Amino acid sequence: MPFDRQELIDKLKLEIEVIEKGGYYPSVRQPRQLPRIFRDSVSCLNVGLEVKREPCLHCFLMEFVPPEHRDKEEPCHYIPLNEQGDTVASLSATGDRDRLQDAVLQWLKATVARLEAESAAGS
Repeated sequence: MPFDRQELIDKLKLEIEVIEKGGYYPSVRQPRQLPRIFRDSVSCLNVGLEVKREPCLHCFLMEFVPPEHRDKEEPCHYIPLNEQGDTVASLSATGDRDRLQDAVLQWLKATVARLEAESAAGS
């Protein structure tokens, strides 16, 4: 499902805001439960649901998921975040939550900057 460029930019900026406001750190009420990057975000089509009702195929993040990972349970966790090929899945496995969030934040900002530059060039 293609999204227009401005809609992508707006949704990515919302994700930046979520991270910058601490949205992926454990809540005070549930300190042992770690929110999942992207999956527990307000921009996820299935946020708050144990069982997905909406297919990930309809999510704006699918624009960035490599084709070979689109059939995964959480395809957004396989978006390459940097030149080293780190993903949410690979960085989650390290247990370094700060490194994970930093990599996601840097990817979000770089992607927004690229999309905005492309929009400006196309105008």
